[in-house]
Amino acid sequence: MCEVSGCRTKGCIVTMAHFEATTSAADGTVIVALSGECDLEGRDRLTAVLHDAVATATPVVVDLAGVTFIDSSGIHGLVVAHHAAQRAGSRLHLVNASGPVATVLEMTGVDRLLAPPPAAGPARTEDAGHA
Repeated sequence: MCEVSGCRTKGCIVTMAHFEATTSAADGTVIVALSGECDLEGRDRLTAVLHDAVATATPVVVDLAGVTFIDSSGIHGLVVAHHAAQRAGSRLHLVNASGPVATVLEMTGVDRLLAPPPAAGPARTEDAGHA
């Protein structure tokens, strides 16, 4: 259960000075929408919210659209949650990172580690039209 509000995945909102996490569920997926700064100040709350989300053993999508800053504490929280999801037989993905947040994720390789699966579509043929 969420340590802050007593909920697990239904409308949980955690607010810190410059950090907020909202957890919801849709179509068998837990969605954690983050906003503000994912840094040392919000590390414990980030870790608690992500831990609760991955404990459901359903896929977890972390929406970073509202995140304006992320440092090593935020990266650490995401990677620890990724390992917890794997142990639970699930997966954690990141979506909607932009600007400096996307740059940090790219520099650390976390963007590739936690990338969503490719969208299903028609098979591509590299040599189409060649005999």
